[in-house]
Amino acid sequence: MMHRRFFSGIAGCRPHAGWSVFLAALLCSPGLLAQSGNNPGKASGGHSIPWQEKAVDYARIMSRVKWTPVTAGMPRRGGHFEAGKEQTGVPYSSVKSVGRYIGFDIFLKTFLAAVENPQSVLYTENLYGKVSNAECYYGKVCSSYTSYALQCGFWYVSRLHGPPHRDGVIVVEQQSAQAAKVGDVIYTPPASKGGGSHVEIVTEITRNSEGKVTYVRVEESRPQTTKDTNRSSESFNSHLAARNRELYRITDLDTWRGSNKAESFLFPNYDEDSATPKINRVVLLDRGDWVPYPKGQAVKFNVMDRDGQGVRALVIKRGGKVVEEIRQPGKGVVERSFSICGDYTAHCVLKDGSLSAACEFAVCDLDFSLPDEAVSMGEAWEIQLTSDNMKAIIVHLMSTQNSYGRYNLFVTEEDRRNGKVVIPARLIRDKGKTQVWLIGENRYGRLKQRRDILVVE
Repeated sequence: MMHRRFFSGIAGCRPHAGWSVFLAALLCSPGLLAQSGNNPGKASGGHSIPWQEKAVDYARIMSRVKWTPVTAGMPRRGGHFEAGKEQTGVPYSSVKSVGRYIGFDIFLKTFLAAVENPQSVLYTENLYGKVSNAECYYGKVCSSYTSYALQCGFWYVSRLHGPPHRDGVIVVEQQSAQAAKVGDVIYTPPASKGGGSHVEIVTEITRNSEGKVTYVRVEESRPQTTKDTNRSSESFNSHLAARNRELYRITDLDTWRGSNKAESFLFPNYDEDSATPKINRVVLLDRGDWVPYPKGQAVKFNVMDRDGQGVRALVIKRGGKVVEEIRQPGKGVVERSFSICGDYTAHCVLKDGSLSAACEFAVCDLDFSLPDEAVSMGEAWEIQLTSDNMKAIIVHLMSTQNSYGRYNLFVTEEDRRNGKVVIPARLIRDKGKTQVWLIGENRYGRLKQRRDILVVE
């Protein structure tokens, strides 16, 4: 018998300039620097690191990174980020199935590379009006921010962080600063039916000489970038008391995550996200660097030659073999599409004959098909899978009628061999239109495909 793991939303060149400050701050944080590999549970010496300590380290990878837009046009809530003005923390954008979440779909360094390319999707794409609560093509929201910190392989939306929707979590009995602990989350319920909810994470507790809590630091993702607020105990208590907020405590992280563990997947990759990236100054891709593209989608190479070295040729390789050499490309964008899946690189031959650093990207195929007719809640049904140079990892189901009706099925090796995933009967509990996402990953990131299906009784 095939056993499936699933969780229900109802049951149970040059380093980036800002990174010197960020990495210096991490020297005081032993949890992250002790990490070895992409396992968030062990230090290099083999001893366990408290997950709360890791949660703080991981939250701050995203909240303390510094970056500066190189040109105008990067969208944010109510306008655009100002060119040349340094920002702290990754941008807020609910990219859903269209854009890509920083840390889950792409490396942080991919975002930082895109920042340095004035022709990247950060400046040329705007999700406003296309995707609700989104502007920037790359971003984070409160739920993907806390889920990343809490070492999940896929984000839990904010309203599913606590009881009764998850096991291994409780409402803190004393709702006050004196009871708060690092790793606790603060949940703000929707102000109205169908409205948005919010989640924050406690990252620091300050006590006086008598052991009394004097400050509670809370970090969160909200417009325009992540926010870090060190509240006095009185201010924290007032914050909790407003808008029916509740302080939650995860008592068993593995129970709370279930099969949704970061260490089971290639992403999030905390080692890569915490390392100092070297951003290519000669050529960058429209999606930055170190990134996957769907097969057939245009890849736009921006030959920038920012140091004025002169460029003789742009060379594109697949698997180490030359696919094309474009002589005298000049400065500007060169666009190509690729029908063969594989891992690619692109570098420039400079005027003096030396080679620039290479950009890395993958061309992948990820697709699925649904039944032609509506499906019944009371019957199992199948999703057919196809992929190339990418592993299908998650089927995400989301009811459009019930904001709590979200379910993930983790694709097994047997599913991949059979080319299909079986959706159990009664997994979906709401009739009406349901979004079906297929998520795949390879060493450069994740791709998402979405289709909709009608669910009937």
